[in-house]
Amino acid sequence: MTGRARTGLLLFAFAGLGASLASTWVHLQILLDPFYVSVCDVNATVSCSQVYESRYGSFLGVPVALGGVIWFTGTLLLAWAGGRAPAESAENVAGYLLTWSTAGLAVAMYLAYASFFLLGMVCLFCVAVYVSVIGVFVLAGSAPATPALKLIGVAAGDLRLLARSPMGRAVAVAFVAGSVGSTLWFNSLSQADAMAALAELPVEDAGAGAPAADPAPPTLSEEDQQSEFERYWSAEPRVEIDLPPASAAAAEGADVVVLKFNDYQCPACANAHRLYGPVFAKYASSDPGRVVQVVLDFPLDPSCNDEAPFGQHDGACAAAVAVRIAAARGEDLRSEMEDWLYNNQPGLTRAAVTEAVADIAGIDQAAYDAAYDETVDAVRADIAVGVALPVEATPTYVVNGVVIGGMLAPRFFDAAIAHELERAAADE
Repeated sequence: MTGRARTGLLLFAFAGLGASLASTWVHLQILLDPFYVSVCDVNATVSCSQVYESRYGSFLGVPVALGGVIWFTGTLLLAWAGGRAPAESAENVAGYLLTWSTAGLAVAMYLAYASFFLLGMVCLFCVAVYVSVIGVFVLAGSAPATPALKLIGVAAGDLRLLARSPMGRAVAVAFVAGSVGSTLWFNSLSQADAMAALAELPVEDAGAGAPAADPAPPTLSEEDQQSEFERYWSAEPRVEIDLPPASAAAAEGADVVVLKFNDYQCPACANAHRLYGPVFAKYASSDPGRVVQVVLDFPLDPSCNDEAPFGQHDGACAAAVAVRIAAARGEDLRSEMEDWLYNNQPGLTRAAVTEAVADIAGIDQAAYDAAYDETVDAVRADIAVGVALPVEATPTYVVNGVVIGGMLAPRFFDAAIAHELERAAADE
């Protein structure tokens, strides 16, 4: 590899490492702080947090961004080794670097496809990583390298050379230990967060026959945590929202009104639906009629939402219409339709939606098409409410006038509802 190519490769690797570290930091803050807003959360389409919170943002509880940190660190170490390797091993190291960069490119392109085409979102830090991986791959391929099949036969000898070097041995051990240690730490942190959230729910919500889990030891006492949350919540401004007539009627008489601006093709909306469902079920049992969730449609689909001209959720308007039509035949059908949509988000189309609503609610395509224009006008009325707020990302929740952009951890969401119930009781 020429000196210029090596310099370029190092620049791309350092840039990618910086972007991966920033992504990992944002993911960590999302886990630790339910009110954290990332600097790269620009709007509903350009949002790092929503990408990180999607099913493509983590693997086995570990942020994929941490994988980027590990990969770029490995790239820098291989580039460093290539500059120090004896002449007889230089092409082998170049081969390892090319193989390493090929694997990284494959993962990066898959994640780019998931972000742009499946989620319909852009993560700025992720884009920087994708560009850096491509740069590393191109420059790694510019050097004479041992073919991949031949590397299998020479790898053992190169490892022995590495083991005989005190510095090489120390660097290799530090890299492996740091990679494994950080991965295990993030995994335990994600599990602790999930267990703490689960501990707030009734035992039966953990699954039939599952024992109650002990929550992770809190940093503050329960009293201090409650006090800290109440101070935060009480200081938040409250907005007044003029709801469409049907939504206003649904909210009438409730002490706690939770508005959800929703897109049925939005992965974060699906996550919220699954995580908050047990919270609403708990209050439906303990405080019937006092807590009401009102779902307002805000599909990121330009076919019915002029505020989302670049939205890529091409089935979201059709989905919102389908839920409304199904709901007219019963709340059970509404719930079943919602669950189907949340479970079939990738590649959702109007054709798929009409087929599903026919199977679930017995509404054939002719009936769906006949009701579409009138129903989509009601969807646009919800969109107008969201624009006036304004909604910058989905989901956006409004709890008794307090706006929550994105999601709170379930235990904090539960605490917000409990606080509002206490507030309502004190005002009586």
